[in-house]
Amino acid sequence: MEFGLLLVIGVVVLVGTSVLGSRIGVAAPLLLVVVGIGAGYLPFVPLIEVPPDLILLGVLPPLLYAAAVNVPLIDFRRNFRPVIGLSVVLVVISAVIIGLVLHAFVPGIPLPAAIALGAVISPTDAVAATSIGKRLGMPDRVVSILEGESLVNDATSLVLLKTAIAAVAGNFVFVEAAGSFVYSVTVALIVGGLMGIITVWLRSKLNNPVYDTMISFVVPFIAFIPAEELHASGVLAVVVTGLYTGHHASRRFSATARTNERLNWRTVQFVLENGVFLLMGLQLHALVEQVINSDFELAHVLLISLALVGVLIVCRALFVAPLIVGLRSTARAYERRGRGLKRMAGRVREDPDPSTQRLRRVSLLQQRVHADIVHERDQQLGWRDGAVLSWSGMRGVVTLAAAQSIPITIPYRPQIIMIAFAVAIITLLLHGLSLPALIHKLWPSGSGAGATAAELTALSGDLVEAANSGIDDALANEDPAHQTPDSVTARARAGAKNTLTPIAMSLGSAEGYTSVPEVESPARAYLRLARAALESQRAALIEERAIGRYSSHALRAAEHALDAQESRLTPPETH
Repeated sequence: MEFGLLLVIGVVVLVGTSVLGSRIGVAAPLLLVVVGIGAGYLPFVPLIEVPPDLILLGVLPPLLYAAAVNVPLIDFRRNFRPVIGLSVVLVVISAVIIGLVLHAFVPGIPLPAAIALGAVISPTDAVAATSIGKRLGMPDRVVSILEGESLVNDATSLVLLKTAIAAVAGNFVFVEAAGSFVYSVTVALIVGGLMGIITVWLRSKLNNPVYDTMISFVVPFIAFIPAEELHASGVLAVVVTGLYTGHHASRRFSATARTNERLNWRTVQFVLENGVFLLMGLQLHALVEQVINSDFELAHVLLISLALVGVLIVCRALFVAPLIVGLRSTARAYERRGRGLKRMAGRVREDPDPSTQRLRRVSLLQQRVHADIVHERDQQLGWRDGAVLSWSGMRGVVTLAAAQSIPITIPYRPQIIMIAFAVAIITLLLHGLSLPALIHKLWPSGSGAGATAAELTALSGDLVEAANSGIDDALANEDPAHQTPDSVTARARAGAKNTLTPIAMSLGSAEGYTSVPEVESPARAYLRLARAALESQRAALIEERAIGRYSSHALRAAEHALDAQESRLTPPETH
């Protein structure tokens, strides 16, 4: 009974705080941390300590999967360099510098233990930053980089933490540590990709949405557990599976499955993300009590935490500045690739018997590189973007979980955990409360984030054209004895155009059709043509996503509209 009551209270607090945050313009994670701290000190609330395994195994896999499945692979590909730089290189550099600084301040903490703390507090959590940024119009590319960074840096942090803990026990050999890191990443990529292929294939065969939802909920653990058993990075395997699933959902899943997955994982993500921030605040009281009862003064812990926050800010700023400058060569690299593809296309066309499939593949690659060039020029990162990237270094879920996983044999373990929690809370409040003012200062008139009206109009026109071509092909394949009336054809064309009405307001078929019945009613003919149009629109959208001519915002809006039309054309389940 008490557990059920606590659960109800927790849900009410999460929803109520989120509603309040949206009304007063403060990100919900910031409010939840404050609410948790205040609630933790109420006299009738016991000291709360959460087992680290609960976070590492029960929260982190589904949370990362929920984020990865919604990250467009095209954005991840285009921002691969800054994402890897921030999530791997910066995490390692920051962990080592933090370790050296902490060991210099407190020589009693061994250097490997200090680096372990650095590994805990180095990865950022983009939840609060992106929730603020999306609401205030942070540039789309900055949001994509932050989301990609927060997906990959968790794996770097946890692998580095394991290495540092091994070094504390005297088992550290650099060559072995480097080999272990490479092994962990490689096996995680293989396991994640393999589990993505298997689960996507399995779910594509399921027609019952209940069965599909059940499988969807266990996918993160299907990827996480085997990778961990093989001593690889389970979180990286989950991210790879999520990216693969999200990328292939448009082609392999039904509209109902995609709609259900979006809603289900948005709910899971909301509960887990906000619940963890609430737990961060609630656990502070217990951590303070542990530190007070030791010979390490609480004031020293707070001073060290503030100093480490300053070190993290400086490290991130010094790393982001040359990263932004180095990215200016990306457009030239795309241009060189485009010239190479142009020469390849010329050789293919000069072939006496060129393959149609090969010509199409080269043409798609050319269009994709051209779209990449346009994207790089239109969304080139400047000093404003660099300033926001530098000031978005909030810590959160991974810091909470990883800090508590430090073994009890580590010297000054309570103080290390307390420092990690203090750094997380300070960065959340410092960056979270000041980031809105920074964004308004840098872009007083807005950054132009989101899909533009012209872009949505152009994409809608391409899809309507694809629908008309699909209808024309379907009419050409009809039995001459059973021609579809012109009125039905006109209705199908109008219906295909109306499919994209939601896009205008915001400024095929799963099985296909294989035969024409001997006697076809106008309603059946309309459904056949409408499905043919939808199938062509779906194929055109997938092709546009592969090319990358339109932004992920526009592509996602079009996909939602097509999913709604497919749902209207699909009879409801009767069982």
